[in-house]
Amino acid sequence: MSSDYGKVEADVELKASAAKFHEFFTRRPHHLSNISSDKIKECNLHEGEWGTVGSIIHWNYVHDGKTKVAKEVFEAIDDENNSITLKVVEGDLLEHYKSFKVTIEASPKGEGCTVHWTFEYEKVHGDVEDPHTLLQLVVDITKDICSHLST
Repeated sequence: MSSDYGKVEADVELKASAAKFHEFFTRRPHHLSNISSDKIKECNLHEGEWGTVGSIIHWNYVHDGKTKVAKEVFEAIDDENNSITLKVVEGDLLEHYKSFKVTIEASPKGEGCTVHWTFEYEKVHGDVEDPHTLLQLVVDITKDICSHLST
């Protein structure tokens, strides 16, 4: 595998249940602009239905101080294992990455859960940085979701 391919991962411990987090991110991500408004400006359903494979969502978000856009398709949704796989099909990320896939898996842990984020990508060239700041952004958004689900 060349250095143009990469993978970064992060875990976030939450007090909310794995099923609650999964249900929120799969079926209600459009509520993120209300609970994480400094990071997510808008999330709209572009095609399909919330929570269904093949549906496309459009994001307006703030990353590294700049407003960005992304269009993602739900490639896989596993309600039993609280797992989602999304593929970026349009937007700012594709200026730096030929492909970009996001997997989110929430696993029960005690009274809460661990949310495991994985970004798998292919860079357009070797000088592109790994998306660590984007990973930190989704970690922060995950914490915002937890605060929302805990209230």
